[in-house]
Amino acid sequence: MGNLAAEIDPMAGTLVEWRRDFHRHPELAFEERRTSAVVRAFLESLGIEVRACGRTGLRGVLRGGRPGRTVALRADMDALPVAEIADHDYASENPGVMHACGHDGHMAILMGAAKVLASRRPTLPGTVVFLFQPAEENPPGGAALMIEEGALEGVESIFGLHLWQPLPTGVVGLRAGASMAQADDFEVVVRGRGGHASQPDLTVDPVVVASHVVVAAQTIVSRFTDPRQPVVVSFTTVHGGRIHNIIPDEVTMTGTVRTLDPATQLAVRQRLGELSEATCRLFGATAAFTYKEGYPPVINDAASVDLVRRAAALELGGDAVRTIAPAMGGEDFAYYLQRVPGAFALLGMGDDRPHPHHNARFDIDETMLPVGVRLMTAVALEMLQPA
Repeated sequence: MGNLAAEIDPMAGTLVEWRRDFHRHPELAFEERRTSAVVRAFLESLGIEVRACGRTGLRGVLRGGRPGRTVALRADMDALPVAEIADHDYASENPGVMHACGHDGHMAILMGAAKVLASRRPTLPGTVVFLFQPAEENPPGGAALMIEEGALEGVESIFGLHLWQPLPTGVVGLRAGASMAQADDFEVVVRGRGGHASQPDLTVDPVVVASHVVVAAQTIVSRFTDPRQPVVVSFTTVHGGRIHNIIPDEVTMTGTVRTLDPATQLAVRQRLGELSEATCRLFGATAAFTYKEGYPPVINDAASVDLVRRAAALELGGDAVRTIAPAMGGEDFAYYLQRVPGAFALLGMGDDRPHPHHNARFDIDETMLPVGVRLMTAVALEMLQPA
């Protein structure tokens, strides 16, 4: 395979340009029309066969000059409904929409890998499928639709990466088995009896009741689940009332549950519903509890993890590869891994950066773009090596 740095590092400026262009023009889930058009034009300029897949997504096929296996590489395309706060010259030009998670970098990385691999077409053994996927951020997500429309046709394995702030710069984080969490959503509507704020004794105050539900729910993790199983229960929105002197009739809360183990997920789901209803009943209120399952856990294939580990060590050095604990974020890359073996890696870009993923001031470390290209290219070449 050889060291790819001499071939890829000179592309750094171009990778930054691509990434910043995407950053200036972010698009929400299934609205990635400009993004898709830019990527399609680039892939076609390389002689890669391209077709639409998953509404606004793309499936590009690079057929090597020699027979061999078929490997897929994936990047996500969508941005988030976040109003960017930035003082750089590549800030979002789409009000209220921002690439606040790194998908702009993922696309630039996969475009770079496509360029390198296309330059090797005559001697390339096998086929590389490039998946530019819409709607990763919004369940039910774009991966399931991509699969339904033939994204994995003929694919023997699939690989992806995520630029990941919690990891030190340049570290490739890997884990066999469950590496990212199932991401579920829930809603609790607390219904009481509203009235004048000066007469709380004549009301059933849903604000107070909702507060008790939030506090009580924290015991689900601390007292009702196996401490050896990672669990997250987070309330993320609370809506109720319109004015300072009226106790409202109801409060609506939403949140997320993150688990790695199916039995734990089922237990948390049941306990959260029971606790919400019992707490409300205690105060004379009622609870309407709904629960929606999201993306399944990302389950990395052990042999595929070993392949990524081997390719990363050869290309970036053994010190760059690290076995990590599961991340409790969700990823619809999980759906691909339910169909074909593969692995999802995290590429560190600085655990000391001040603004985390999904923050209005989030930004990536652009020096990691060529590193990402080297990693994805090396993984594809390693997978395509004749057995």
